[in-house]
Amino acid sequence: MRVQDDGIRLVAAELGGELGERATLLQFSSAFCAPCRATRRVLGEVAAMVPGVAHVEVDAEAHLGLVRQLEIRKTPTVLVLDADGRVVRRATGQPRRADVIAALGEAV
Repeated sequence: MRVQDDGIRLVAAELGGELGERATLLQFSSAFCAPCRATRRVLGEVAAMVPGVAHVEVDAEAHLGLVRQLEIRKTPTVLVLDADGRVVRRATGQPRRADVIAALGEAV
């Protein structure tokens, strides 16, 4: 996961899901994306193990304005948000569990 610090701050109303108290794993997916399903499972498991972390999945096709704003080019794309909703990490493709946990360690 690469460092992302472009000053963008997201709020729950934009995402259609509540942000975590400590961090949020924001996943952009599409309907027929097999890696998206595997990513959903990994992020859900990590969010369940780490207190205060939420996993929010966004349908990229239904949120094209947000996709353009965040320059999402393919699915799955995962953004790690800190407690204030700022994007601090970004990864494209199916992430490994260890990389997600490491990125969360830097965000919380």
